[in-house]
Amino acid sequence: MAHRKLNKLPNTAVLKQILKRCSSLGKKINVGYDEDGLPLDVPKGHFAIYVGENRTRYIVPISVLDHPEFQCLLRQAEEEFGFDHDMGLTIPCEEVVFRSQLTCIIR
Repeated sequence: MAHRKLNKLPNTAVLKQILKRCSSLGKKINVGYDEDGLPLDVPKGHFAIYVGENRTRYIVPISVLDHPEFQCLLRQAEEEFGFDHDMGLTIPCEEVVFRSQLTCIIR
């Protein structure tokens, strides 16, 4: 398992880079899009991610991006899949683990 150097940029800058690199946030063929190319079913202040082997879609608030636990999940996603692909932002963990972590983060 290769370890990458941690980026020395502030967390906000790192998160913005991650979201920019994932050019297909929440995109699916059967979802409508607005004139900016954003999915119509994702409320403002939220984003879509895919979790687990079945790639179950979750809509989560952007406020989770500040939490260290979620940032850890994003780093795992980057290591596993990278962010330059057409699969949408995918978190490589079991859904039950993700839901448990998300519940703790959102509280």
